[in-house]
Amino acid sequence: MSRQRFRLCFILAVLVASGPAVAQFSVNGVVMPPPASGAPAAPPAAPSSGPPPDLAFGAYQRGYYATALREAMNRLAANPKDGPAMTLIAEIYKDGVSVKRDPAEAARWYRLAADVGDRQATFALGLMLLTGAPGVTKDRAGAAALFEKAAAQGHAGALYNLGVMAIEGDGSSPPDFAKAADFFRRSAEAGDDDGAYSYGVLLRDGRGVPLDIAAAARWLKRAADGGIIAGEVEYAIMLFNGVGVGKDEAGAAKLFLKAAGKNNPIAQNRLAHLYATGRGVPKDPVQAAAWHRFAKAAGIQDAELDALTASLSAEQMAKVEQAVRRQAEF
Repeated sequence: MSRQRFRLCFILAVLVASGPAVAQFSVNGVVMPPPASGAPAAPPAAPSSGPPPDLAFGAYQRGYYATALREAMNRLAANPKDGPAMTLIAEIYKDGVSVKRDPAEAARWYRLAADVGDRQATFALGLMLLTGAPGVTKDRAGAAALFEKAAAQGHAGALYNLGVMAIEGDGSSPPDFAKAADFFRRSAEAGDDDGAYSYGVLLRDGRGVPLDIAAAARWLKRAADGGIIAGEVEYAIMLFNGVGVGKDEAGAAKLFLKAAGKNNPIAQNRLAHLYATGRGVPKDPVQAAAWHRFAKAAGIQDAELDALTASLSAEQMAKVEQAVRRQAEF
């Protein structure tokens, strides 16, 4: 399933020393490639008992949503406690494919599936309660209880969300970094790359766990390898400085370039400096000015790079404009 995230504007400023990290609640908790068609991705087959809804699940993956709904209903006729089939029906109503989008009906099916022990449904219902989906009353405590239930079944996304909630607090208690660290570690061990990133940051900063730079580097590398943009930036910084890992300026530059191409302004700013000084990459003031343009548009002010840009010739500035246009086309 594609790894979509709801940005809830909860910034873990206390976690980040050298780059921005936005705490995001996991929507899926399972990393799967997105469908080539761009259609909604199928929910992960993570039943607590019984076989997956084979024909129904396969039809959903291929975009035959009406067939998927019919086959899932057929499975329920044969087994009224088929949790994965109920979860698939809930997904169909949530996404509004082959039926009118109906979050309340989706929540009803998720609850039925959760009641028979399906951990993905338990997690999905918890997310709907957390965010207050249309037709669903927002209930943070109820969401936490459902995440706890799914986490007890090893659901990576539920474990990660509990970590975020532990740091966010409930308004009456301070952040619990030790509890968050435990949830993030368990989430990472269950396969969640955001969990790996968050646990790595806590290890790096010594919050909730003893400070361990080497271990932090390992977990941040895992997050970077998993495509977590903040992980790419944080691990690149560690590589560039040789902190917790062998110094590798060229390797750092590659990661900054990767994150910069995903519109991360911190990476764009760092990459601009590397091109300006020729560290990790060949010195190239045109590329430096181009990446500075993107970072500055995102709000990062940098007088040193402003001065470099101002010193370029008209011919070089024309090349900067070309580089910016090429990158903007991606």
